[in-house]
Amino acid sequence: MFSFKKDKAAPFTILHIDASARQSGSVSRDLSSRVVAGLTARNSGAKVIRRDLADGVPFIDDTFTTAINTPESERTPAQKKALRVSDALVAELQGADAVVIGSPIYNFGVPAAFKAWIDQVARAGVTFKYTPDGPVGLLDGKKAYVAFASGGTQIGSEIDFASGWMKHILGFIGIHDVEVVAADRTMMDDQSVARAEAAVEKLAA
Repeated sequence: MFSFKKDKAAPFTILHIDASARQSGSVSRDLSSRVVAGLTARNSGAKVIRRDLADGVPFIDDTFTTAINTPESERTPAQKKALRVSDALVAELQGADAVVIGSPIYNFGVPAAFKAWIDQVARAGVTFKYTPDGPVGLLDGKKAYVAFASGGTQIGSEIDFASGWMKHILGFIGIHDVEVVAADRTMMDDQSVARAEAAVEKLAA
């Protein structure tokens, strides 16, 4: 079911992320857009923040990893610069009520661009924390919708290294309420996309 924002003082905010390298003809992009349309139709005045990972996401490097392990007041100008993109991506995530992700499955896993995004936003003390009982996510109260598309990988099968990882990493940063819709094995099943589209419609029922 599509979720509703309880706090009427601020608009329902949707972070819409696409990871497909394809700009046209992308099944995952189409499905994620359908989910966003359903959410906006049911939340008057909803705000949508768009993040297209095909536009580029920096890979983390030595300066980045040093910066996140340096107290903020002690960071050098170069370290602060290295964290600018990460800070912006984290702010988008923190401000969202719902996160909608469209992702193809490339070579049995998520695209490198999405993994790069995760590396930018999964930050100790910011989106998760370490405790004596283990790590705890700090992004409580959000719901995620993930639209997968694959040519030959069946979601939930032994060769699917994307959906289980996606749920785990979202839970790691505190997003445990995750709905998955998949158009999988589209090169083998000509009804897969239609079933996924129907599943998106059921989410809105």
